[in-house]
Amino acid sequence: MSEHLKGLLITALGVLFVVPDSLFVRLIDGDAVTIAFWRGIVGGGAILTGVLIAQGTRGFRAVARTGRAGLIYTVLIGASAPGFVIAVSWTSVANVVFILASMPVFAAIFSRIFLAEPISHRMIWTMLGVFAGLAVIARGSGETEGAHWSGDLVALAVSACMAAALSAARELKHVSMIPAIPVAMLGASLLIWPVATPAPVWFANWPLVVAHGAFISVSTCLLTLGPRYIVSAEVSLLILLESVLAPLLVWAVVGEDPGRWAILGGAVVIGVLFVSNLWALRMQRRPRTRAQPRTGPPA
Repeated sequence: MSEHLKGLLITALGVLFVVPDSLFVRLIDGDAVTIAFWRGIVGGGAILTGVLIAQGTRGFRAVARTGRAGLIYTVLIGASAPGFVIAVSWTSVANVVFILASMPVFAAIFSRIFLAEPISHRMIWTMLGVFAGLAVIARGSGETEGAHWSGDLVALAVSACMAAALSAARELKHVSMIPAIPVAMLGASLLIWPVATPAPVWFANWPLVVAHGAFISVSTCLLTLGPRYIVSAEVSLLILLESVLAPLLVWAVVGEDPGRWAILGGAVVIGVLFVSNLWALRMQRRPRTRAQPRTGPPA
């Protein structure tokens, strides 16, 4: 098996494992804070165990030496974990996953602001298209059952936090940030513990709680490993599968209709990002033309 095919399979499998994330939030009988608490405890605990087995404490020491950038990454990932659960609890799953698909746009903006990286014309057009799609989704939040602007705003904040975390991680390419993920997830769970009710939710839903954490830990590891073997445009295209499959899965299992506005706005967001990433992939694979040395006498 080639390295490229391995990367595609690992990343695609990671996306499939993250698809049921929002469905678990719907199925577990409990408040959003407690679901977020157990998601972080079980998922973060599983990843922590894996890191300790594979690396011991070596990886944590390396992350600790990254200083401010590593701290920013850890804090933002920690904020995103409960934020996702709260967003799904406050609005429709379709709205959340379509809004989270805007992450590459925020990443481009933060890279421009903090890393002084230029924004290409392709990304400018992508931003305009994505924001138009988000406006359509916001338009329908007052009319679609289960959707609400408050959850949409939380999803938008989660998208911005995750994009900012990825921008911070770009300064740390020489360090694996995987050990920071369980620290972030467990740390966030400990912070919200005082306002959670862990015991009743655990005893009433422990099989779903364990499955939820297991799916999150597996998807996190696969989505961290897979992109090492494929280009970022291919990763972005595969991750778009979650935005398509997650609302369909929730619709099929619990009958949550995403609503026409979410479908329309989501189609705009996914379509724009699909074309943008497909174009980027095409440009990356285009063979570079090299100037041929002149063999004849100068004119």
